[in-house]
Amino acid sequence: MRRRKTILLAIGIALLAGLGAREPAPASQAGAAAKQAEPSSGSGTGYSSVRFAYGGNVAEIPAEFVDGIILLPVHVNQSQPCLFVLDSTAPSTSIDPNRAAELGVPPGSVELEMAGVNVTLAELPHVAKPDFDARFGRTYEGTLGHDFFESFVVGIDYARKTVRLYDPSSYQYSGKGKSVHISFSGDTPVLRAKVNTNGKTIEGDFGVDTALDASVLFPERFTNAHHMLSHVKTIPATDEISDQLAQGAELARMRVFQIATFPVLQAIGTFSERPEPKTSAPPLAGTIGGGMLRRFNVVFDYSRMQIIFDTNSEWRTDELEDMSGITLSASGPGLRKFEVMQVRPGTPGAEAGLQKGDIIAGVDEDPAADLSLMQLRDLFRQFGHPYKLTVERNDQTLHLTLKLKRLLPNTES
Repeated sequence: MRRRKTILLAIGIALLAGLGAREPAPASQAGAAAKQAEPSSGSGTGYSSVRFAYGGNVAEIPAEFVDGIILLPVHVNQSQPCLFVLDSTAPSTSIDPNRAAELGVPPGSVELEMAGVNVTLAELPHVAKPDFDARFGRTYEGTLGHDFFESFVVGIDYARKTVRLYDPSSYQYSGKGKSVHISFSGDTPVLRAKVNTNGKTIEGDFGVDTALDASVLFPERFTNAHHMLSHVKTIPATDEISDQLAQGAELARMRVFQIATFPVLQAIGTFSERPEPKTSAPPLAGTIGGGMLRRFNVVFDYSRMQIIFDTNSEWRTDELEDMSGITLSASGPGLRKFEVMQVRPGTPGAEAGLQKGDIIAGVDEDPAADLSLMQLRDLFRQFGHPYKLTVERNDQTLHLTLKLKRLLPNTES
């Protein structure tokens, strides 16, 4: 993360601290939630110490948002910054083994520095995520997990693309958002929510996963038990979803998905077609990911057993499905080689003549290497635009036209 180097930034931190503690939290929010506090599993390695800059109690960190995934810049032992994934379901903070080797991170105590705050860990586990690079077109470097969320009140501003960290002992919420009580399943925060796909409203316990790019992921067991996809149009999922339950999945629009008093209309649910892995944790109705969370400013307050939701400018934004019917992965230098991994029959990708193994080398007049994987996927969510693709197939260069069309229209509300 970026270091604070000027007095102006110090003043900014002080102002933020005042905003964070301006008014007492409403009794219906922080107070009531605190009375119901339950311990989490506490399986994280834990932070030995937390130090805010200039004696403050809040830090604001500019973040990168990649398709709903949040990346925070972190200096490890005063290294060049790494981008760590903010993951509310990971047991603990960890670093990619390759990145640790590059930085020469020794075993034992490690210091992490972010904009306006330093933390010390007794140890920093080395954990790899082999599929991350190909799926997101970004090099995986590390994760901020459960111990991070335990050490701070974490406020995510999806609209402004920033993350605020507050000292839990002095934090008091003063906004207009709604507090939702949480419990824990392992290290995952769990809340109650409602879903309606086909006219029947179902209430259940949902995990909250800031590192899941889908809006809501439903396990096969829950979907089948409630006949959620009866009389509902579905299409196969094409984008790689960052959860093993979604490998082999259908997409369908939900009439309503409601968190607290906020009904989100026409969001896209991902419905797994694979059995859940065996676990001792109670089964959940599903998992809420970044595709849903982006509509809110979200405050994770584990000290008071609550998550606070407040709508932002993305609240009523339509969620657009992939309209190409192709699955892409990134590889090569800079992860700018885009390979077609799958083409769904009857989709614009199939109609254009794309095949598995094709390399997309150009889009309209621009080299594909000028785009990131996420930018390319965003292009394929734009209805009505005919893209002229330059495609490399074996030793041939082909020019194909991809005419996008809606594959998942809105349902009746």
